[in-house]
Amino acid sequence: MDLESYVWFALTVVFIIMEAATVTMVSIWFVVGALAALIVSLLGGALWLQVGLFLVLSALLLWCLRPVVKKHFTPKLEKTNVDAVIGSVGRVTEQIRNVDACGHVKLGAMEWAARSTDGTTIEEGTLVRVDRVEGVRVFVSIQK
Repeated sequence: MDLESYVWFALTVVFIIMEAATVTMVSIWFVVGALAALIVSLLGGALWLQVGLFLVLSALLLWCLRPVVKKHFTPKLEKTNVDAVIGSVGRVTEQIRNVDACGHVKLGAMEWAARSTDGTTIEEGTLVRVDRVEGVRVFVSIQK
């Protein structure tokens, strides 16, 4: 084995380690390209052929297979219960005053600490819509 073969072998191992360290398929294309270049090197192919094969094969696999792999291996994110709160309408049970860090909203059967999205004071009994959730606090605006 000559120096070129050792380099291609080392690159193959590095790309395999990189692939194993990630959750998604990131460097598998380069593993295949480096492996093909290693085989050409072991068979006595010229350096330009090894590098060209590595570049072309890696790029081709990346271009052709990445959309398919991404479609089938990307995890589907589903809304949690907290995400489902966004957009819901509730009633203010304690006046919301951001300056004093006080206020509560009843959403369904749950009562949440609440703050006004735009910083205005919202009176008790007002209908509000949840704009976002940060931690255990909902940010609301007056329902129109």
